[in-house]
Amino acid sequence: MGFDAGELTTLLDGRWKHVRDQVREALADVDLAPADDLDTESHRAHTLEQLRQLAKTGIPALGFPAAHGGSGDTGGSVVSLEMLPGNLSLMVKSGVQWGLFGGAVVALGTERHHERYLPDIMSLELPGCFAMTETGHGSDVQNLRTTATYDPEAQEFVVHTPHEAARKEYIGNAARDGRMAVVFAQLITGGESHGVHALLVPIRDRAGNPLPGVQITDCGRKAGLNGVDNGRIVFDQVRVPREALLNRYGDVAPDGTYSSPIASKGKRFFTMLGTLIRGRVSVAGTAGSATKLALEIALRYGDARRQFGRPGTEDEVVVLDYLAHQRKLLPALAKTFALHFAQEELVASLHDVPGDERAQRELESRAAGLKAITTWHATSTIQTCREACGGAGYLAENQLAQLKADTDVFTTFEGDNTVLLQLVAKGLLTNYKDQFEDLGTLGMAKFLADQFVGAVVERTAARSLVQRIIDGSGKDDILDRGWQLKMFDDRERHVLDGLGRRLRKANRSNAFEVFNNAQDHVLRAGRVHVDRLVLEAFVGAIERCRDRETAALLNKVCDLYVLSTIEEDRGWFLEHERISPRRSKAITEAVNELCRQLRPHAVDLVAAFGIPRQWLTAPIATGAEADRQDAQRAHDRSQR
Repeated sequence: MGFDAGELTTLLDGRWKHVRDQVREALADVDLAPADDLDTESHRAHTLEQLRQLAKTGIPALGFPAAHGGSGDTGGSVVSLEMLPGNLSLMVKSGVQWGLFGGAVVALGTERHHERYLPDIMSLELPGCFAMTETGHGSDVQNLRTTATYDPEAQEFVVHTPHEAARKEYIGNAARDGRMAVVFAQLITGGESHGVHALLVPIRDRAGNPLPGVQITDCGRKAGLNGVDNGRIVFDQVRVPREALLNRYGDVAPDGTYSSPIASKGKRFFTMLGTLIRGRVSVAGTAGSATKLALEIALRYGDARRQFGRPGTEDEVVVLDYLAHQRKLLPALAKTFALHFAQEELVASLHDVPGDERAQRELESRAAGLKAITTWHATSTIQTCREACGGAGYLAENQLAQLKADTDVFTTFEGDNTVLLQLVAKGLLTNYKDQFEDLGTLGMAKFLADQFVGAVVERTAARSLVQRIIDGSGKDDILDRGWQLKMFDDRERHVLDGLGRRLRKANRSNAFEVFNNAQDHVLRAGRVHVDRLVLEAFVGAIERCRDRETAALLNKVCDLYVLSTIEEDRGWFLEHERISPRRSKAITEAVNELCRQLRPHAVDLVAAFGIPRQWLTAPIATGAEADRQDAQRAHDRSQR
């Protein structure tokens, strides 16, 4: 089967192809190679200098308002970060400076902040950090303990760390380079707390010295990402002017009167937090890119490395010709394709700005779920790639060890994955509850009789396509797309229905225990929901593919994603009688056959992601291994 590699790359580049091409072109002229072999201080200095080089390309300005020198391209800014998988310290430091610090000023500030600070943030004249996480509170942002108490006589906020658990912890750019921080604190005026708000707090002078009342300590060397200077910050009655409050969602008048366009404290908090999901979306995208890089290294090596002889011949067998090796890498490649298309849809939703509260809630849920699944997939796949490359994969020069170290923390920053999947499930249950409460007595009876089947699935344009495929199927064939979509859809409905029934037992006295006892079910609900979204994104991408042969190949990749996912969760499908033991065996046979069919295209498929060539430096992936093997075979022949 032939296919158009250019067509596939264009499809994968998607809506932001122009940004991907811009980054590829810029990286061809700028040396941004990682410096993981340096000592910590030198590595940090080197990464800061690379950040300055990146700032000069204009790429970091993509996501900032056009009125202040940016391009107003939120989606483009996320995609540009995805293009830095070969230097993850640089990616993370970029994300801190322009995504978190700059993004918070854009999203939570108003024109006075934009005009004063954004040009210097974009140019890196003002390095900053994002001080949210505390020693005692990471995921539970609503209960942060840092305080910002308003003093009406001085018209200043007093920012204070009341105890050690309120210390700002693991803050990127804090230990060495940041001069200002967006600090999240409980806002107090007139003795009343108005919940968590963000303020701009200077932490260093231009010479790099901590300012009075600001205590900064270094988190020290980490398992990876040592080009990023993570630090801890303690504030001792630090005063900032009233105008330092990022006041888009809450403001304080000179006399201390608090006002907000959102009356509810809880709703205001979640609205503020919802504007900051760009960082979470970026982590998912970058984890996906790191996975692609690892797969390209492992697949290129597997396509060159030979081991053991084929009976009746003198040549050794290419490692990737072994089914066991294909089984390690090709289902992971198929899932990487699926997650890529889901990420593209997520970035588009982020860029286009949801039009209502429900759409915003669904965006936040999707961002949480994809971040969790994609970063877990990265951790698992990069380890598999390392093992697939044997001892060569353990050598630093072959990149996999560093990719593994640098991405490991992705599963817990920008939201712990376990907590994020719980957020996804809670969001689904909220939708469930909304529909339940809208029904009258007779409607409720019918609702229960139908087992809440209509409560889970969003009725969007994408769902219309999926529904057409399901309705037009009528086949009971594991390679039929309608059957596959029904399997994922049915599993999600069943799992969520069961969870809803379990949680209905909760009342005011036992709510925590009921929820806690159902956490395994909660996490499964979140995971299978994301599985369905990912499959539907893949189906939508195939529909957009214009070249028939390329679409046919992508259909096989999609089949492999679906069937390997069902195979991995075959226990559930068998227990709930969605498949028979015979069909379970047929699925395994189909996975094997799909691996064999896709094996000749494996390297071309992973190369189609178009990772900038600057990042592919591993000798085992750049032809050196193939040359060595050829030389060895030539030597062997000469000795015979």
